[in-house]
Amino acid sequence: MKCFADPLRTQRILYTALIFLLAIIPLFLKNPYILHVLIMLFLFAYLGGVWNILSGYTGQFSLGHAAYFGIGSYVSTLLFIHWGITPWLGMLIGAVVSLVVGIFIGFLCFRYGIRGVSFVLITLCFSEIVRLIVINLKVFGGSNGIIIPLKGDSFWNLQFTSKIPYYYIILSMMVLLILLTYKLEKSRMGDFFIAVREDEDASEALGINTMRYKLISMGVSCFAMALGGTFYAQYTSYIQPDLNLGIPLSVEIIFAPIVGGIGTILGPLLGSSILIIFSEISRVTMGQFRGMHLMIYGVFIIFVMLYMPHGILRSLEKLFRKVS
Repeated sequence: MKCFADPLRTQRILYTALIFLLAIIPLFLKNPYILHVLIMLFLFAYLGGVWNILSGYTGQFSLGHAAYFGIGSYVSTLLFIHWGITPWLGMLIGAVVSLVVGIFIGFLCFRYGIRGVSFVLITLCFSEIVRLIVINLKVFGGSNGIIIPLKGDSFWNLQFTSKIPYYYIILSMMVLLILLTYKLEKSRMGDFFIAVREDEDASEALGINTMRYKLISMGVSCFAMALGGTFYAQYTSYIQPDLNLGIPLSVEIIFAPIVGGIGTILGPLLGSSILIIFSEISRVTMGQFRGMHLMIYGVFIIFVMLYMPHGILRSLEKLFRKVS
């Protein structure tokens, strides 16, 4: 009973049990379809958590994170195809390129005090500019995209005939991101991030270098987003501007943290779990009615945003506080 009297210890036990459960799932469920659904669930939980670091904790709402996802996809793919560089190294190079670009865009925005709706529009426009550049340059494959050549079952090439290795790779990426977010939230830097989110002017008045911490969150978010882009490129063996850089991807990335809970550690995972599973169930059951599953999906998101504006996780926390 003592372990339950310590909330922090209880959290650690629950997190460890959850990770253990997720780690043994492939031992019992080897159905490729189920594994694919779980891989996409973890991927969007990861991407939503990455977006959450910038937008959830520092309040810099971005609608153009598909650009950094695409940069990671294209850089690692081109390095792999033309120079034979392993995607593991290409992943890091793409992430560094994404970080530099993100810091540059962030500096221009934060240096001139751009925030709120203006920042949203700039990130959206930047993502579209990157997409149009990729479409119009042959080196990027144009609008047809690039098919990544398959070179067999190889860890070095990040290519596998089974979905199980992909499952463990994206699970590890998601868990590491959750740990990073946890450490960030409990750190002094996390306190500064939240202070910037709550009131940037008051934070500056207290002596916090708001531009510095916004750039740090921007850099971390862009770097990690590119890692996800490389994983997705190798998983699907195909990249294309509308799929890897389009506005629909940017919107889909933010759904998980918005539904689960912006500015929370497990909000993106909860939101991704609900949305991916709900989407698959509605698609299977309503597939005979063209577009019906998308309408139901949209209605569900609208319902959550209207009646749980701070996300399902925060609503559950409030409910548990009232009950206890």
